[in-house]
Amino acid sequence: MNSSVAHRADLARSVRLFRAFRLEQSEPDLFYGMLAADTVAQLGGYTPLAGAVVLDVGGGAGYFADALSGAGARIICVDCDAGEMSARDGAPPAGGVLGSALELPVRSDSVDVCFSSNVLEHVPRPFDMADEMLRVTRPGGTMFLSFTNWLSPWGGHETSPWHYLGGHRAARRYERRQGRRPKNVFGESLYAISIGDTLRWARRQTAAEIVDVLPRYLPRWARGVVRVPGVREVLTWNLVVVLRKR
Repeated sequence: MNSSVAHRADLARSVRLFRAFRLEQSEPDLFYGMLAADTVAQLGGYTPLAGAVVLDVGGGAGYFADALSGAGARIICVDCDAGEMSARDGAPPAGGVLGSALELPVRSDSVDVCFSSNVLEHVPRPFDMADEMLRVTRPGGTMFLSFTNWLSPWGGHETSPWHYLGGHRAARRYERRQGRRPKNVFGESLYAISIGDTLRWARRQTAAEIVDVLPRYLPRWARGVVRVPGVREVLTWNLVVVLRKR
C-alpha cells in the first residue's frame, strides 16, 4: 500500500457506505465526505499521492479534491457545470476549471493521476471521456475510473429500481410521484453504460495496462463477481478500473 491510511474493504465498510448512500441528495456533505475519504485511501493503494498532480474529472463541488489535497496531492478539478462546482460553498473549489470531460482542457501526458468518480454514466459518450483521461495521464501515471453501471440496483440513481422497466418510464414515474423531474434524467444527464463495454474498452488500450478491476463498494472477498458476465452487471453496483499508462 502507498497510502498512509490502509484501505480496508471489509463488510463493515460496505454497510457504512450503503447506509450513507441513501443520504446522497438529502445530506450530501455526509455522504460525499465519507465517500471521498474512503476513495482517497483506496486510490492511495495504487499510487503515491503526496506531491502528485491529480486531475479530478467531473469533480463538482470539490469533495474529492479536498480529500486528495488532504493527502498531499496538487489538484486540478474540471467540471462542465459552474452551478455544480459552486453548490457547496458558493464558489468553485480551489484548482477548479470549467471544461468538458469529453475535451479536457489539459495537455497530453501532463498529470500523475487522472481520477473520476461517478461521472462516466452522466456523459453521452463515455468512452470519449475515458480516452481523454488516458490522454492527459503521463507515462507511468495512474488512471482511476469509477462509475455506477446501468443494470446495478442503483443504476437509475433516484429513479431506481424502476429503471429496470426503462429509463424514460422510470423518469416519468418519478416526476408523477415527486412533482418534479429527477436530478438525473435518462437520456439527458444519465446514460446506460455496462461493465462489459467498459472492460472491452480497457482491454483495447495499447497505451496502458490494466492494474485492477473491482466492485468499488463491495468487500474484498466479492471481487470475483466482475469476472462473471451478466451477473456482474447486477451485483457489482459500482465498478473501479485502474490503468497505468505505458
